[in-house]
Amino acid sequence: MSSDAIETAAAAQVATRHQKPDAFKKAETILESVLFGSRWLMAPFYLMMVGALGMLLVKFGQESWHILTHTLIMTEADAVLAVLSLIDITLTGNLLLMVVFAGYENFVSKMDVDDHEDRPDWMGKVDFAGLKLKLVASIVAISGINLLKSFMALSATEITPGVEKQLFWMLAIHLVFIVSGVMLALMDKVAATTKPH
Repeated sequence: MSSDAIETAAAAQVATRHQKPDAFKKAETILESVLFGSRWLMAPFYLMMVGALGMLLVKFGQESWHILTHTLIMTEADAVLAVLSLIDITLTGNLLLMVVFAGYENFVSKMDVDDHEDRPDWMGKVDFAGLKLKLVASIVAISGINLLKSFMALSATEITPGVEKQLFWMLAIHLVFIVSGVMLALMDKVAATTKPH
């Protein structure tokens, strides 16, 4: 018997040993199909987030109406605070939309809107690491606007020990968000430059 025939027979024996029984293979296929299909359980989460976006639109409309009806009697500081509230709601809406689009595409299914002229450039290109960084950046921006609103709403007579403590904690939390964002970015950079083993 030639050496090629011996090697082929040995390979066939190894392959036979590693073959799974038909019943086990069917069970494995069913289990994997169920696990893969379970991603659709996330779809209602994204639909509810669209509802939350609608809620933000209502609040934006209410705030805009309040600004319009009180523009002439507002002080300059009140006007700036009102505009900051609108920016805050807008940034929160952007954050929700980004989570809906990127989350759905990353975890549920690709959106079939490739040929649509209004498709955002970043859709389909934001992976989980990129989504984390965008989320943290949005949270830092929202936190910064809330902090600015709190500082602008203060007058010298309103600074009490309780208010001072509240502002301290708001500033501390904002700094934690910033440090967290920097650390996430550094970790992603290190992971991207590390050679696989």
